[in-house]
Amino acid sequence: MLLVLWDGIAEVERLSKLNQLIEEFCHDGVKYIPLEQCCKILDNKRKPVTKSQRENGEYPYYGANGIQDYVSEYIFDGAFVLVGEDGSVITPAGTPVVTWATGKIWVNNHAHVIEEKEGVRLRYLFHYLQTVNIKPLIHGNIPKLTGRDFKAIRVPVPPLSVQDEVVALLDNFMNHSTKLTSDLALELTFRKQQYEYYRDMLLTFGDDVPVRKFGELASVMRGASPRPIKKYVTKEADGVCWIKIGDVETGSKYITHTNEKITKAGAAHSRYVHRGDFVLSNSMSFGRPYILAIDGCIHDGWLAISDFEENYTSDFLYHLISSTTVQNAMSQRAAFGGAVQNLNSDIVKGLEFPVPSLSKQQRIVAILDNYDKLCNSVNESLAAEIKARQQQYEYYRDKLLTFKEKEVSVNE
Repeated sequence: MLLVLWDGIAEVERLSKLNQLIEEFCHDGVKYIPLEQCCKILDNKRKPVTKSQRENGEYPYYGANGIQDYVSEYIFDGAFVLVGEDGSVITPAGTPVVTWATGKIWVNNHAHVIEEKEGVRLRYLFHYLQTVNIKPLIHGNIPKLTGRDFKAIRVPVPPLSVQDEVVALLDNFMNHSTKLTSDLALELTFRKQQYEYYRDMLLTFGDDVPVRKFGELASVMRGASPRPIKKYVTKEADGVCWIKIGDVETGSKYITHTNEKITKAGAAHSRYVHRGDFVLSNSMSFGRPYILAIDGCIHDGWLAISDFEENYTSDFLYHLISSTTVQNAMSQRAAFGGAVQNLNSDIVKGLEFPVPSLSKQQRIVAILDNYDKLCNSVNESLAAEIKARQQQYEYYRDKLLTFKEKEVSVNE
């Protein structure tokens, strides 16, 4: 099947053993049988409970794509594989959403529930089901994998000795990938904290640097939305960029494009902003500053910051607004509208900002931009490694679970 899996000697030996078992027991292929013959399907024991009727507790409450809540009672106890039935049931790769669940749990009716049956290891099914293309089986406006289609999924069933070796290899590989992902995620967090520490230290000044209210240093104005917005959205080339928080990548410093444009008539009812200005999110993604690399219009979910050039360089102001001190100050002063914090222009105008000399600002920016570039490079490398490990696991999983189908005579 495979020549090499990964570097561990034990894994190579286990792979060699698996290849020997396949040659001995599966040289002419394996039988493919419907899923319902491979396991116990427990869908009739599921019970949905609305959020308002749930009582908080210690037991996981599962839905189509994993744990949705924790409740005070359970209806299953053991080891189970859950497969999304409707809603979030299919991955970008076209495979089902599969969850391994153990212990005392509750499952609603958005996930199929299967339990081990003699002859097929449940853990083998857990890995195999993640390789199945279910795109042709999904129906309806709300994606649904029906019970009938789910039961009919064909599964290759090699002898238990082969299943056990496949599971041992894939579990070990998954454990390696999970640990590495966890370690790299911690490294990403550490790098971010390290950067924030040095940024905040560099942006802490003594009494020799004057402090003034931000409203005296810049213009701060709230955005405005033409309503109904759908009336003004256009695909015409001369449309005006309509800037939304969803157009911005997390961690980005600049806004370089928009997904939609509005007509000039709509722009007349909105807040026009210019390249080089700042926008500051005032509700969703609370308090994030972005430098505009385009002209356009903003709705009332943004604040526009302009006319600061006499006091700040744009890059220094970006780092200053992003600092922990300023972010905490905005958070503490923000008014609450429902469950969402909202800034307003008066809050931002009232913040007290240090005003170092422009030459000092430039020196600080040079240090922070270089450190930011280094951190982003490390973050990109670590994120790429996490992605590569996951893809590596998926590659070997698919290889190990690909079996030649045994030709079955009419007499069998």
